[in-house]
Amino acid sequence: MTNDRLRVGIIGADTKASWAGASHIPAIDAHPGLVLAAVATRHVESARASAEAFGAERWYASPYELIHDDTIDIVTVAVKVPAHRALVLAALKAGKAVYCEAPLGASLDESQEIAAAAAGLHHAIGLQGRLNPAVRRAADIIASGKLGRPLSARVKATTFGFGPQSITAYDYFNKAASGASFLTITTAHVLDLVEAVLGNIVEVDARTELLWPKIELTDTGETSLREGADHVDLIGKTSTGASISVQVLAGVPAHDAQFAFEVRGALGVLTLTGNHLAGVQVGDLSLSASVAFSPPDRPIATGVSPTADSFWTGAAINVGEVYASLARDIATGTFNTPGFTHAVHNLQLIEAVKRAAQTGFRQRLSDDSTYGDPTFGDPTRLSSQPYPIQGDRHAA
Repeated sequence: MTNDRLRVGIIGADTKASWAGASHIPAIDAHPGLVLAAVATRHVESARASAEAFGAERWYASPYELIHDDTIDIVTVAVKVPAHRALVLAALKAGKAVYCEAPLGASLDESQEIAAAAAGLHHAIGLQGRLNPAVRRAADIIASGKLGRPLSARVKATTFGFGPQSITAYDYFNKAASGASFLTITTAHVLDLVEAVLGNIVEVDARTELLWPKIELTDTGETSLREGADHVDLIGKTSTGASISVQVLAGVPAHDAQFAFEVRGALGVLTLTGNHLAGVQVGDLSLSASVAFSPPDRPIATGVSPTADSFWTGAAINVGEVYASLARDIATGTFNTPGFTHAVHNLQLIEAVKRAAQTGFRQRLSDDSTYGDPTFGDPTRLSSQPYPIQGDRHAA
């Protein structure tokens, strides 16, 4: 560490429509204890341009050169999901703290492998929505008992993505092998935020649909095939006893973008709302409640990227909270930031959603509030039960 500022190196910080450029760059710039020390892309020209645009001290055309730079304290992996495993494992082997975007791996097996390798090292997963200040305050209200016993919750979430059109650069989101899909990204972020407020989801029934199996690639005029769901409805139960109903919609136009999460307790109601086009994990959220509460903390980062389109305004807010948490952990030797075992839990929940939709059977999951059990969600700890029928314990 140099001058008490943690030096961050970002793999994937391209100036052309990159998530890292839109969110990580302004998040790092806003934190007084962090400095952007290096960037790495796949080509000399783009790496040099990124360093100049973002103010990085160094640039690399090889991510492994960045990883092995002895001056780097934190390696951020913000590239396509299939490349996560090799890069994160290399960074961990080099003894670096690692911030990896979600999903962690292209499969559950990959994610479990990475999580096992990260033991004892500081790391963070890009499930940043749960660290939004309004979400943290909502969780505080529930934990305080002011709302009484949580009874039920309704969630509606949207994204402009995963609709009937795409550009070729984003077509990999439509392919199952990529590990990056409507379920593992959009739905995973939504459910993680629900768990942040109401505790782990311990039962889930789900229905998924493929509404747009053929995708128009607008930049080429070609047609691509989508290989996974682009719509989900689910009902479930959380460890706090709340019954939840969640609908996640894809392909939603700007004027209909919405996130609404209403929690009904025995003594009152609270609501989280937002309207970012890309989904709940990207923009800020507002909190209201029928009980008194202290205002949410001010976010660490509110700035925008020097290169990203205005569409991404707000993208640094939640990412900034992850960096702040990770920096605190490194400084104090604690491990409070949601990391790779948490990422495994999130993917196991998504696998349960898939099984529920495919089989028509309710999935019951063990509650592991600490996310510290690497076997959480193992098939031996899950049971499939049919939807309630006459005589079922849920029947009236």
